[in-house]
Amino acid sequence: MQTPFWQDRPVFVTGATGQIGGWLVKRLLQAGADVVCLVRDWVPQCELVQLGLLGQVKVVRGDIREQALLERVLGEYEIQTVIHLAAQGIVGVARRDPAGTLDTNVRGTWALLEACRKSDLVRQVVLASTDKVYGEVEGLPYHEEMPFLAKYPHDVSKACAEMIAQGYAATYGSPLAITRLPNIFGGGDLNWNRIVPGVIRSVLRGEQPLIHSNGQFIRDYLYVEDAAAAHLLLAEKLAEDPALCGQAFNISNESPLTVLELVQRILKLMDSPLQPVVQDQAHNEIKNQYMSAARARQRLGWQPLFSIDEGLLHTITWYRDYFGRKTAV
Repeated sequence: MQTPFWQDRPVFVTGATGQIGGWLVKRLLQAGADVVCLVRDWVPQCELVQLGLLGQVKVVRGDIREQALLERVLGEYEIQTVIHLAAQGIVGVARRDPAGTLDTNVRGTWALLEACRKSDLVRQVVLASTDKVYGEVEGLPYHEEMPFLAKYPHDVSKACAEMIAQGYAATYGSPLAITRLPNIFGGGDLNWNRIVPGVIRSVLRGEQPLIHSNGQFIRDYLYVEDAAAAHLLLAEKLAEDPALCGQAFNISNESPLTVLELVQRILKLMDSPLQPVVQDQAHNEIKNQYMSAARARQRLGWQPLFSIDEGLLHTITWYRDYFGRKTAV
């Protein structure tokens, strides 16, 4: 599918080898965009590689913290739209390495925004953030007017990045907007500590799936293709309406589940008799998190393309194929 907005548009994607990146690049290419991807590490299992997209995009090797590199890329490739996904997004890694997480998520954001400020061609910047910036509150669901109460390293790093972005929008009129994302699931995620891929792998191996928390934490879960589509939609709307500059939007299907409910859905969809093992070992995690997406629905016309069960079925199929290929080899 091609749309007039994206046709031949030079688009710079950071974090293209991450959880959302490959699916987002696929949508951009289908829409006719001219895509430039920033790639730090070679990850052969990522969707960017698995979908065979590398041969259809321009690849720049480097780190999101390298401001001079970012300035060169924006200038040489005449970038008009930037979608910033690059981040250290794993809570456990952030707890073990807070300095590295803060450096990547905070310095990486201001380096990119400063490069964009110096460019006279960049027209839209969409930054991916997280519902964890809100911290632990009693009055759920989260809405965008709530203050940031982040306490833990990953959450704080994303809150800092958002505040920097808001500062660039307010001070320099930087044409940016922000997505606040819940827990994302979908094919291509090989971090087995995450609940969806971990449970699916366990079932395919005939092992009891593990729940690290007590199973009662409530979360929003969003299929990865919905997350990818949300970023494209926000960039298009930002081009149409400058009043969106500096605003953040919760992206949610507004169907929160406990971790145990999510696991039970996966087991049912996989027709598995296995029962999960509840370890109750979670630390530094917010107990309940879910968002209102009213602003995104009203201002952007956003709605999910997939129900949770539809997304889970696509995800299960992806992992069946993935492990089938590994077994064949």
